Amino acid sequence: MEYTMDNPILSVRGLNIKFNLRGRTLHAIRDVGLDLYKGESLAIVGESGSGKSVFVKSFMGLLDANGWVDSGEILYNGENLTKFTTEKQWLTVRGKQIAMVLQDPMTSLNPLKTIGAQIMEAIELHQGLHGEAARKEMISVLVDVGINDPERRAKQYPHEFSGGMRQRVVIAIAVACRPQILICDEPTTALDVTIQAQILGLIRNLKEKYNLTTIYITHDLGVVANVADRIAVMYAGDIVEIGLCEEVFYQPKHPYTWALLSSLPQLGIKGEPLYSIHGTPPNLFNEVKGDAFAPRNPQALKIDFVKRPPYFEVSPTHKARTWLLDPRAPKIDPPEAVRKLATEGVKGYA
Repeated sequence: MEYTMDNPILSVRGLNIKFNLRGRTLHAIRDVGLDLYKGESLAIVGESGSGKSVFVKSFMGLLDANGWVDSGEILYNGENLTKFTTEKQWLTVRGKQIAMVLQDPMTSLNPLKTIGAQIMEAIELHQGLHGEAARKEMISVLVDVGINDPERRAKQYPHEFSGGMRQRVVIAIAVACRPQILICDEPTTALDVTIQAQILGLIRNLKEKYNLTTIYITHDLGVVANVADRIAVMYAGDIVEIGLCEEVFYQPKHPYTWALLSSLPQLGIKGEPLYSIHGTPPNLFNEVKGDAFAPRNPQALKIDFVKRPPYFEVSPTHKARTWLLDPRAPKIDPPEAVRKLATEGVKGYA
């Protein structure tokens, strides 16, 4: 299904999320805004701890008990989800409207229930089907996610499935809810490369069949190169760059995006060490001044340490939060690996 950037299916405005940890306040999501469009595939990428999972879990009311939305809006179907206060309210959205596939299927599946029973639970709760109608739907969903001999497999337990097959079951449960938005949180992290490709292909096929809007969460830009329409790059609880897939791959503007792309193993040179980003992300217990990536950026400008950059528009679909795009900034070229990607591309990527 083609998507258009007209009416967003979900809009986030000025979102701030905080956590109370050992009497201190951690500012996990810092004034983030985002529009998600019906029918698109959006990838949210960034290092571990950049806030990707916390950000999307707030769409479903799944923040840990010590976390809260401090300010901002999450607008979906005319409602501001940040105003929800009860589990009953969240159950009108969670699963039925927005479903999530987690990276470790064993934490999502009940080891004491058969696969079929767990999928039927989702069907009964969210589609209102029961008895034989629910069973037929369960078998149909198992076929859709590529599980052979579904009648027999439905009677088996999670430990009787391989990692890749368990991930297919978790996807089946999410799809059985018939959501509008499917969030895939590192859906291929624990799988080998060939199974990764199968799972990504499966999600892409289900997106078309069920008219889903998909969000991929990953730390690996390479994983989403062939499945994402747009890419949002997160760092230290903020979206520092967002654009169409080809814009972020071929015309990246933020130094952090440069660093992520330079880290792709496919861009390495034989016999030379693979590029790695020096330093560590900032401590979000402390106030972040300026550009959060500045301390790790060897080419940072003086203003990067003082004032947070606004978004600069590169194109109608591409913007980045970096002072390098200010007309007054000196011209700094991307690293060689990024220039190489822009001119030559990488086989199998973008």
